Amino acid sequence: MAVRGSRYLYLARHGEAQSEDGLTGNGRRQAELLGERLRDVPLTAVHHGPLPRAAQTAALAAARLDGVPLRESEAAGDYVPYVPQAAELPEDSAERLLGFLSATTEEERVEGAALARRALDRFTGPAPGEATVHELVVTHNFLLGWLVREALSAPAWRWLGLDHANAALTVIRYTPGRPTALLVQNDMSHLPAELRWTGLPAEPRHL
Repeated sequence: MAVRGSRYLYLARHGEAQSEDGLTGNGRRQAELLGERLRDVPLTAVHHGPLPRAAQTAALAAARLDGVPLRESEAAGDYVPYVPQAAELPEDSAERLLGFLSATTEEERVEGAALARRALDRFTGPAPGEATVHELVVTHNFLLGWLVREALSAPAWRWLGLDHANAALTVIRYTPGRPTALLVQNDMSHLPAELRWTGLPAEPRHL
């Protein structure tokens, strides 16, 4: 049997963006503070999706991580990982969820499912070898929901409704012989109050 070590997967949604073009001033500051938050973590790589808002966030965070390499990954991009059938969904929310996904083309569904499998293969599970591995993935809301769902062994459709704030931090631990552990989710403690909650639907700010 191959030797496996623990993997700590640090996940962050990109900083606040003005459009497809890139980050706002607030988004750049969020990215810098994310890097400061992770300075003492022995990261071996910062992975990011190909879109500018993820790439810029990763670069600004990595600039504070003392030489940790940046690695672009299509699997860390922005795509729909899974489109459920109506029968899989709760009756009271099925119409709303299917409406949200209705514009997804068949090509996008096939490509998204393939990328989602690649993301699970590359970023999750115990690490090869004996060493403990720490990696950061800067990505998008959909993939974050997909990976959290997988960590909790929730149904495939349950990535829907798992929203993450810009530059918030989620940490998942994969250790051989132990259940996957969601250690931190959507944590914004490294951000000042005025930079928290961006990218989310309106929620009570006292949470």
